[in-house]
Amino acid sequence: MKIIQLGLVAGFLSTVAIAETSTLPFDSEAGCKQGPLAQFGQYLGDWKIEDSGLSQETNEWEPGQGARWIFTCLGNGTAIQDFWIPFGGPVGTNLRTYNDETESWDIAWAIKGTPGFAHIVARQNAAGAVVMEYRSPMPNPPRKITFYPADDDGWNWKLEFSFDGGDTWTEVYRIKATKYVP
Repeated sequence: MKIIQLGLVAGFLSTVAIAETSTLPFDSEAGCKQGPLAQFGQYLGDWKIEDSGLSQETNEWEPGQGARWIFTCLGNGTAIQDFWIPFGGPVGTNLRTYNDETESWDIAWAIKGTPGFAHIVARQNAAGAVVMEYRSPMPNPPRKITFYPADDDGWNWKLEFSFDGGDTWTEVYRIKATKYVP
């Protein structure tokens, strides 16, 4: 009798779950495109990534393997999550929430093969770029990431390292994002 009851409960819950799917708070992006959330909300969508890195041997820019980067709005403005899917590398994800009190972003970054999260803080600068800096664990060398404002053609991004404790920065990796077309 208990097996039948459990089967009925499971069947009911799965029916409720299917019925509730359409009311989940992931259907709307409007909350991520307004106010400060628009800083990262401008990147919502599915992006083809062309990347290049600065060679340590030649000091020349060399093309990377490319990637796909998908940004999605959670809870109609609760957070923005992205999924970094490189061709030939480990998959990663960021969860980005805006902190009204500090007027900055709190970001948790996780990547396959690395335990735990990296805590990153980001702020939009006067030029409209969003600059991210690691808080913990502190990478060696220190690094910062800059997202440039999106336009009709896509957007750009760069990673910089500091080899002198943050006095100067050297660009070591760059990205050009354009809309992903399957």
